[in-house]
Formats: sequence, C-alpha cells, structure tokens
Amino acid sequence: MANNNLIYDVQDVPKPFGKLLVFAFQQVLAIMAATIAVPTITGLSVQIPAAILGAGIGTIVYLLFTKFKSPVFLGSSFAFLSSLSVAICYGYLGIIVGSIFAGLVYVVLAIIIHFAGTKWVSKLMPPVIIGPTVALIGLSLAGNAMGDMVTASGAETLTLINGAPVNYNLISLLCGLVTFFTIIICSCQKRFKSMKLIPFIIGIGAGYLVATIFSAIGYGAKVEYLKIIDWSPLVDNFKVLGDSAAKAGDKVQAFLTYPDFALIEAIKEIVNKGVNADILKASDNAGQLLNGAGVAEVALAFIPVALVVFAEHIADHKNLSSIIGQDLVEGEPGLKRTLLGDGVGSIAGTVFGYCPNTTYGESVGCVAITRNASVATIFMAACMCIVLSFISPLMCLLRTIPSCVMGGVCLTLYGFIAVSGLKMFKHIDLGENKNLFVVSAILIAGIGGLSIQIPYAIEGNGLVTKTIQITSIATALILGIVTYAVIGAIEKRGGKNEDKPESLMAAPVEADNTYEVGAKEAAETNQDD
Repeated sequence: MANNNLIYDVQDVPKPFGKLLVFAFQQVLAIMAATIAVPTITGLSVQIPAAILGAGIGTIVYLLFTKFKSPVFLGSSFAFLSSLSVAICYGYLGIIVGSIFAGLVYVVLAIIIHFAGTKWVSKLMPPVIIGPTVALIGLSLAGNAMGDMVTASGAETLTLINGAPVNYNLISLLCGLVTFFTIIICSCQKRFKSMKLIPFIIGIGAGYLVATIFSAIGYGAKVEYLKIIDWSPLVDNFKVLGDSAAKAGDKVQAFLTYPDFALIEAIKEIVNKGVNADILKASDNAGQLLNGAGVAEVALAFIPVALVVFAEHIADHKNLSSIIGQDLVEGEPGLKRTLLGDGVGSIAGTVFGYCPNTTYGESVGCVAITRNASVATIFMAACMCIVLSFISPLMCLLRTIPSCVMGGVCLTLYGFIAVSGLKMFKHIDLGENKNLFVVSAILIAGIGGLSIQIPYAIEGNGLVTKTIQITSIATALILGIVTYAVIGAIEKRGGKNEDKPESLMAAPVEADNTYEVGAKEAAETNQDD
C-alpha cells in the first residue's frame, strides 16, 4: 500500500532520539487545548494533570490493542460532557462507572463485528452519512477556535464597547494570526524540511513570543487590554511557605507531584462516605454516593452517547486511513481492534485520569499536515503526557499558553477536520435526491445546534427537573441515518433495487491519492532529491 508521500510512515522511528522527542512534544501541543478543556468546563480544573495522565495511559492501551498500527492519540472527549454532568453528581465513582458503561459499548460492538463483519456498519453509516458528520465536527468547533483567538487570557476585565462588556481583544487576534501564518509558512516552504515537521511548535513559539511582549508591557504599565498571557498558574506553583504572597489555605506545589486521578479519589469517597470537596464545588446537585438508582441514571447518560461516538470513531479512522494509505478499518488492525483499543483505553484513561477518552481529530490533523505518521511518535507523546502530569512546573507552563495562540493552532486543525470530511463524500452524486437530503439534514441540523434532550426526572407538578442531552453532532448523525433509511425504504417500495453496501472507505486508497497539506510539494521535493 502506498504511503502518500509521508515523510515518516507508520512503522518508521524518527532518529536521532532528540528528533523523536520534538515530534512527540508537537503532538502533545496539538491535543493539549482540547484535553484540558473538559475538566475546565466541568468545573474541575484541578483535574487537568489527571486528564493529561489519563490521555497518555489511554493512548498506550489503544496502541497495544491495535498492534501499533494506528497512529492517533486519545484525549478527553467533548461528546461526554453532558454525561459527565450527570455522573459528577455521584462523585468520582459515578464518573468511573459511566466510563465503564461507555467502554463496554465499544467492546460489545467489537464482538459483534468479530462475528458479523463490517457490512452492517457500512450499510447503516455509508460515506454519505460519515462524510458530512466529520465535516460537521470541524465546523462545530469553529466558534470555539474563533472565540479563543480574540480572548486575552490575562485580562481581568472585558473590553467595554458602548458601555457593554465584550470578550474581544485585537491584540489577541494579532497573536492568533501570527501563530496561524507561522504554521502556514513552515508547512508550505520548501527550503527547510525540518520546519515542515514541527510547524505547530514553531507557530506556538512565535505566537507566545508576541503575546509575551505585549503582556510584559501590559503588566508593567498596568494596562488590562495588553495582558494576553495569564502567568498565575506558574507563579502560584512556586509559592513557598512563608511567602508573603501566599494566602492561608493556598496549596503549596512541589516540583514533583501526583495527579488526583479518579480511582484514588473514588476510594477516598467510599472510605469517607462522602463526595469529594472539589466535586461538591463543581456541581450544585452533587453530594450523594452512587447507589442502584444512580447506576441506572449514569448508564442512561453514557450508553446512548457512546453509540453515537461510535460513528465518530469510524470517521476518524477512515480519515486516518486515507492519510496514511492503509485501510485501518477493513484491513489491519481492523475495526474490532480499534474499537477495543478505544473502549478499553477510555476506561483506563478515566480510572487513572479523570474523564472518558476518544480518538482525536486534532491528532489526525497533525499527522496530515506534518506528514509524520510514525506510531513511535504517538507512543512517545503518550509517555510524555504521563511524565508531564507528574511535573508540576511544566504542567503550569503549558497552562500559560494563551487561548489566542491555541486558537491560531485550532484554526488549522479544525479546518483540516472539516475539509477531510468534505473529501470523504466528494465522489458521492449530490444530484441524487437521496444523497442531497441526507447531507442537508446532517449539516443544517448540526450547524443549527439541534440537540435531543431526554427527560428522566419529573416532579409531581409535571415539571422536568433532569434531562440527558445528546449533542448536536450526535443528533445530526441520528437524523442522517433515519433520513437515509426512510428514503431507502421508499425507493425499495418503488421497485428500485437495494443499494449494495458500500465499503467503509469513502473511496479506495490509491497510490496517487493525496490527502494532506503539502503533498504536492513533497512529491516535487522528492523528485528534486
């Protein structure tokens, strides 16, 4: 199978060792923003080190199950945010039980595929459904990336426009654009091959440097508008006993520490017969240890979402297959192994971390843009995350990377996800009503924010008090599947022969196919060499 002009193929190991470390660190930076966002959104920012640790452990488990043939990183899943909001009410034990339910869904699906094959999957979710769903993932994240690009992380007050506070900062936008264009220049230039392999590190470095200059002026002149970087995590980390800046009750950080991962915290809750104090602060409804009713509630919150994330799993691996020129879904290691790796890796990532994991589109995008598909790089990135989670100053330093700089990075990564989804159904005839209706339903429902909220707790007066929310992407996918099935049934009743199930690959992986940024330039460079 062709490698589509990859600089490093799947089984290649970058040498010397220092180069491997640099490439791995770039993968860490690519997944960092999304991985730490989940504990932040759920109100448990203290669990950021645990989320990083869990991502590293989950990725290693995934690589073991896939026999080190699939170069993708696992990180905190946004799809389970609403599920976590339910589980968090029952403390860390609720989170662990929820992740087990989600992981078992993947295990059961893998067993079914082992005995029944993948034809039923390709019939249920053909490229006309998977393609726009992948595109939707990138498009749905666009708002987050653009919001980050105009946010000053260090500013304590918002910009006032006509007397109203607005979260917009022009200097932040400048830093984000510096990051974005630096990545473009490094990826597209032909003179320095090494720059093509580490565009994100160079881009983040350039953006951080510009942000540092403005922030230094801002803090020195006490101008809030120029405080782009928030250095407080790093400053707080080095507070020592007796420091006049340290307040009573402040946690004094050591150089080496251990993350408060879910398993240990759950054991503490059981022994103390009470929910963790941080959980109590994060959720107004928290405080009850997991019981029989709670298990049912958590199961209802996680299982439906896991079924939908199954489609995202297929989409990520189809996309990655096209990039590396090897069919990971119907070939080696195969869908059953990738599902087992994802499911068991997610459970392990939660038990030894904080939240369920999933394969990351950001990681796939990094592989595509850098043309480095080395599994050794992914493995080293996972090991690096594990080590970093125990080194407090380095974790705090990574947390000081401003939102606007990461927004510039995400502008490229999320854009790649969207475009790769569009490529998946470029061979589909959209002039046919069946395909047109399916694609339209998925894109409009997803971009429009249509979600399904299932009530599961109703008071005596008839008011709904608790709901489980299925995200807009998941809802759009479900709508697409139903639309495809309805139109297929209508056509079948009309006498049209049922379509033969399509391959899970949107198009065959051909030797001359190019899917990543800079492939044409790479071919020209190879000819010159």
